[in-house]
Parts: sequence; C-alpha cells; structure tokens
Amino acid sequence: MRMMFVGDSMTIGRAGDYTWRYRMWQHLGDSCEIVGPRTELYESSTAYADPAFPAGARRHLSGWGKGWQHMAPVIRETVAAHRADLLLVSLGLIDLGFYTDAEQTALHARRFLTEAREANPHIRAVLLPVIPNIRAETDAPFAAEVSHFNVLLAKTLADLDEPRSPLLLASRPETYDIHTDTYDGTHPNDSGERKLAGAFADALHQGWGIGPAAGATLRRPGPPPRPRQ
Repeated sequence: MRMMFVGDSMTIGRAGDYTWRYRMWQHLGDSCEIVGPRTELYESSTAYADPAFPAGARRHLSGWGKGWQHMAPVIRETVAAHRADLLLVSLGLIDLGFYTDAEQTALHARRFLTEAREANPHIRAVLLPVIPNIRAETDAPFAAEVSHFNVLLAKTLADLDEPRSPLLLASRPETYDIHTDTYDGTHPNDSGERKLAGAFADALHQGWGIGPAAGATLRRPGPPPRPRQ
C-alpha cells in the first residue's frame, strides 16, 4: 500500500524534529510504502532529529501554513503522480485560524476527498480531527469554530464513506495535552509526535487491520530530540 502524509506545520515539522511521520515509519515498517512530492522539513531543512531517517520514508505532501483550502486544488494531481492508495491527513487548524470558518473549511475538506477520488476511485483516507492549540484557551469564538468543524468533519466522512473508497476518522489521543505534548502550544514535541502517530496507527489497525495497534512502540518515551537549528 502506497501511503501519503498530508498536513500542515504539525506534520512537516522543522529542523530538529523527528516528526510524527517518522514515528509512523518506525511503527509500520515495511507494511506500507511512503510516497509524496516532498522530503524536507520547514524552510527546506533536511536536519531531522534522526539523520538515519531514510530519504524514501521522508516523503509527504505537507507545508507550513497550509490548510484544506491549499491542499484541495493539488491533491488530485499529487495522488495521480505518486499513485497513492492511502492518505493520512491532519489539516484544518490553519484554515480555521486564518482563512475560513467551520462551514467553509468543511466544504474544502469535501472537495479534497472528491478530488483525491478522481485520481484514485479506491483511495482510502484516515483524517485526524483538529486539535485546538493555545489560542483556543483565550479565544472562545475560535475554540467554538474548531469544535464545530470537527463535528462537520465527522458528518462529511459519514456522508462520503463508501466500500470501494473507505474513510476513517481517527480519535484525538485521549491524553494529548498542548502544555506537555507541544513545544509552543501547537507543534508536537517528542511525546506529542508519538501520540499523533498513535492515533493514526490505532485507526489503521482497528479499521482495516493495517499494521499493529499503537501499543508500546508509540507509547514509550523516545530519546531526547536534537537541539533545533
């Protein structure tokens, strides 16, 4: 199965990060081939925390400051070019924070999935709900939009799900805490990366029997990250 990560700054990561993509690669081993047009971190850095992270496994379609509205126009051509079978998607925070409200963001998510299916009618996708960042603690309207969008996202997946192209909504990690699982209230640190990867791993395992459950592989502490560059 050819798997592609799609996301924003939480997915692409920056210099010194392992990224949750790396955690998924470690967890899944050879059960999936990772595909995508990019391999770099933010600002074209290649300084992953583990320099042994293979170039082929670094592939993704993610960008700092990117949202559903940015990915929907390019997903069809990207899926076609890289022959993706499975999408792991973490998007929405940027849209809601800077560009669109919950209703508009849900429409972009629907377009994204429709366009992906134009390239591959049998594509599968696992989507993560938006995890509110530090802004939600002081901005009640923003927090409300995040909650509303997550409801709309679940409804969109229920509406579009079909046997030939199944869709799954991952569960937000129960213990995810922006004060301990991020380095700035938004972007995941070591423990946050593991928990995000674990959410996708459990969805894949429980929904389709792909890979093992998160288990100890993604729940044990890892080595300290390298200093950021």
